[in-house]
Amino acid sequence: MKGYEKKYEVIDDIEIYRHALKEGKGAFGYLIEYSQAIFWEFYLSWKIYFKNRFHVIHGCNPPDLIFLTALFFRPFGVKYIFDHHDINPELYISKFEKKGFFYNLMVLFEKLTFKTAKFSIATNESYKKIAIERGGMSPEKVQVVRSGPKLDRLKLIDPLMDLKKGKKYLIGYIGVIGEQEGLDLLLESAKYILSVRNDVHFGIVGGGTHLQEIEQLCTEMGLSDNFDFYGRVDDKTMLEVLNTADICVNPDKPTAMNDLSTMNKIMEYMALKKPIVQYTLKEGKFSAQDASLYAKNTDPIDFAKKIITLLDDDNLRKEMGEYGYNRVLNELSWEHENKKLVSIYKRIFGLKIA
Repeated sequence: MKGYEKKYEVIDDIEIYRHALKEGKGAFGYLIEYSQAIFWEFYLSWKIYFKNRFHVIHGCNPPDLIFLTALFFRPFGVKYIFDHHDINPELYISKFEKKGFFYNLMVLFEKLTFKTAKFSIATNESYKKIAIERGGMSPEKVQVVRSGPKLDRLKLIDPLMDLKKGKKYLIGYIGVIGEQEGLDLLLESAKYILSVRNDVHFGIVGGGTHLQEIEQLCTEMGLSDNFDFYGRVDDKTMLEVLNTADICVNPDKPTAMNDLSTMNKIMEYMALKKPIVQYTLKEGKFSAQDASLYAKNTDPIDFAKKIITLLDDDNLRKEMGEYGYNRVLNELSWEHENKKLVSIYKRIFGLKIA
């Protein structure tokens, strides 16, 4: 990401090795992207191992191919932990709207990944169920560790009113801009909002394979004057935009992937005391609860009306923001979740769990 591009550096006594990677688009593009990733991760793993022998490979997907690297280290006693962040078979359906050969290949890779793993980390209960039922893992070897936000990173700061471009309200978004993230639906919602009022601006933080297409669509719809696309940014810019936002949105489409996945942006919004509007997705509702309003799935007009409801009610925005912040503070922050991660490692190394 921006600001973290050095091939090697040490941060907080942690050695970090990075490799370049170009995001793929389409089946062939993903093949090239994932092949590059596996090649460099295989090479760097051996480079690190010969320098300082490690005992665990902690692999976070996608792709579900890191087990190929882990297999070569098994004879040396290195254990593999699978950190399950994306359900790739569902992601494939979301992107290509079909099953077939490549879908079955995704299922095979997923099974081999779980079979190779000593333990699996699931981001939520939906993923834990997949690890057990589809991955064949024993329940005692699957630990839910949510991607709780770090409150020392997501700091509350004063808004920068210049980011509103003269408007009264700013609607904020952070995240990947791909096919299933629903930015096209958000543009439809914005078109409706701007047809009934002209006191709203939109700030979009994030990059992805569809950023240029969304920017082009925004221009074609005549909405460019009301949108700022920041792309991938550093934490400072991200915090400035989101702290200035009056409402934050998650227009993720109700695919099988999105319905069962915990989106980091939801909890990041909550950590910054922002009321949320999103579509009605299972894990999105679990994370946000009363910090969000929920629109009818893929209905951009209803989504827009939910935003307008919040724009017109200062007290409701404040109540929802406070609710979300307290939920993160008391239940979902990384301060709570990291204990679960540490417990996994204690089990791996045979240490006593306090």
